[in-house]
Amino acid sequence: MVASMLNTGTSIAVVDDDLPVRKALVRLLGARCFKAVTYGSAQEFINSLARGVPECLIVDLQMPEMTGLELQHHLDRVGVHIPTVVITAYDEPGIRDQCLAAGALAYLIKPLDEKRLISVVAKALATMPRPHALARG
Repeated sequence: MVASMLNTGTSIAVVDDDLPVRKALVRLLGARCFKAVTYGSAQEFINSLARGVPECLIVDLQMPEMTGLELQHHLDRVGVHIPTVVITAYDEPGIRDQCLAAGALAYLIKPLDEKRLISVVAKALATMPRPHALARG
């Protein structure tokens, strides 16, 4: 059940150059008790990684300077592995296949189906290793 996956401490990065889309995703995720942090570009997101890696990445495919697919390749090259959901307004089967081959868990078309997005995010969070409490003794 998706409700059991919810965690107010969960960090989801939303990378999209469209401010209204970022705001809508923060509202949607926040309503489901997910903590989302937004970035207006792939480079802004890359710069944020020094402060910590999110548990899930939602990234727009079509962005200036660096696309969502290019961001996936960059993260892979530098050894940062984040469950990723690629979103786009343009369904391009060849690009979809490339995103999935690069490790994206899902390739979703805008306007987004809210239930599908939440389900995919819950699946992404389930794939992330959880930190274990240190044993004392």
